[in-house]
Amino acid sequence: MRRAVISLCVLFAVAGCNQPAAPPAATPASPAKKLGIRPAGDTEIQPDLSQLPPDVQKVYAHIDDNIDAHVEHLQKWIRQPSISNSGEGIPESAEMVKGFFDELGCQQSQVFDVGVTEYGSPGNPVVYAKCDEGAEKTVLIYWMYDTMPITQPDAWTSPPFEARLVEQAPFKKVLIGRGATNSKGPQMSQLNALRAIKAVHGKLPVNVIFVAEGDEERMDIGLRKFVKDHPDLLAGADAMLLFGGQSASGGGSYGAGSEGCVYVELITSGKAWGRGPTGSDIHGSNKRSVDSPAWRHIKMLSSLVSEDGNTPLIEGFYEGMLPIEKFQEAELRTAAERTDLKVAAENVGVARFTSDDPFTMLKSQRYGTSFNLDGIWGGNMYAGGAGAILPNKVTSKHNFRYVPNMTGPGIVKKLRAQLDKNGYQDVEVNLVGDVPWAKMSADSELGRAMKRTYEVMNIPHGEPRAEWSIGGGGAAAGGYWPAYMFGNGEVGEKISSFKGVPIVGGGAGYGGRAHAANEYYVIEGAGKVYGMAGAEKAVATLMYAFAGKIPPAPAKPAPTKTNE
Repeated sequence: MRRAVISLCVLFAVAGCNQPAAPPAATPASPAKKLGIRPAGDTEIQPDLSQLPPDVQKVYAHIDDNIDAHVEHLQKWIRQPSISNSGEGIPESAEMVKGFFDELGCQQSQVFDVGVTEYGSPGNPVVYAKCDEGAEKTVLIYWMYDTMPITQPDAWTSPPFEARLVEQAPFKKVLIGRGATNSKGPQMSQLNALRAIKAVHGKLPVNVIFVAEGDEERMDIGLRKFVKDHPDLLAGADAMLLFGGQSASGGGSYGAGSEGCVYVELITSGKAWGRGPTGSDIHGSNKRSVDSPAWRHIKMLSSLVSEDGNTPLIEGFYEGMLPIEKFQEAELRTAAERTDLKVAAENVGVARFTSDDPFTMLKSQRYGTSFNLDGIWGGNMYAGGAGAILPNKVTSKHNFRYVPNMTGPGIVKKLRAQLDKNGYQDVEVNLVGDVPWAKMSADSELGRAMKRTYEVMNIPHGEPRAEWSIGGGGAAAGGYWPAYMFGNGEVGEKISSFKGVPIVGGGAGYGGRAHAANEYYVIEGAGKVYGMAGAEKAVATLMYAFAGKIPPAPAKPAPTKTNE
């Protein structure tokens, strides 16, 4: 309709018709406030607008004016289940994510069916998109759209897919829901920021490539195949952004590297053992005269760990493990001085840590190794009641966290040898997937843009380090993520011809209880922690800083000399 009106005016002008001057364009009405979100919440810190050009300030204002709608975007996404372990909602979620990228104006977008992976399981779809803004620089953005299952529904204070807003001290509003912090909340903050830039200025200051996987909680098996098959789709990227946020105390970091993680299943069966029930579970009364694969499985597991369950008893397990570097130890000792173990334990939801020394706890958490029992099943799995069962098969799931220069396949080989040595040759080891470690330096253009973002946002931060570290300049290594597929540093395994790029993670905002009940993302910030509006402003600032459109930080005045 608008095009037709313009054409008619052109015709009238050619005919010499005098048309009255067009009225000034009406100012768009502010969107209706449905949720009443306070963009600044109760934060003690605010961005320093004096350091920003007017273009970025306009984006900030748009974010504030539209924060209710931005939170509703996140609620809509949370309400769509996307559980990769069960497959619930995965196809629908992939299409929803593609819709996000289409709405942003990406010229290319596609849901890739990756097919069967090298581990024998079909991979979940990978969503790819490219937004060509005609800019000089291109940012590759990593997403995951899958989440963990709901294992304890009764422990949730509100339904996990309702996306309810609740008060949770010290925050007046947080959003409760599966995927809220891991990782739909931080990712939606990224998308909302890009939407805001496009709404205000019509284009982004950088080109963007999105890669969104649906297998992060399944060892990235589909993404691994996608990157192997399509390295050309990543070409042209100058740097990669990993979603992130602040620490609980409000600090900012430059996390980008990754620890390694290999995942296995151990299976004990009567058929392989040659004792106990072989074809199916049988009546529990038969235990009086029949061996139990279930008890054998328990004895087998106990032979692999120390009495307290914290040390793997696998010969050669620590071979190749590099000690932490001096700068890492110094950072840990500084962090230990301001770590309250009681508060830290409450934040994680545990009674206490394995060590009562803050330095030891932080060292093991950021640069340590582990052998975990993630789950175990077989026989009568119904809670409460009775029902006599002698299981014919028991399966347990385990993840090993490892660091340079250890390898996942090497750990699995040593596990197999230890089982054989302990007399459990019949126990099956099934490799589910492996995510090798990756070292990353934050001393890059994107790392310095992140620093500039922290300066503008008044977020406490250190310097982006040049040293190659799995902790990314002091940030915790775990959990793992597929940095090895994209980084330009030393990696545990190189899988494609993609050259790799510098990676930086971080930003504003906060959330907690990932993989646990009552997972949350902060909507209205408090203290030194920003809410969702602040998280979005940090993303916008980062994009403009990386594009070179934010001036350097003002020089600090030299200290005044005084005569005494």
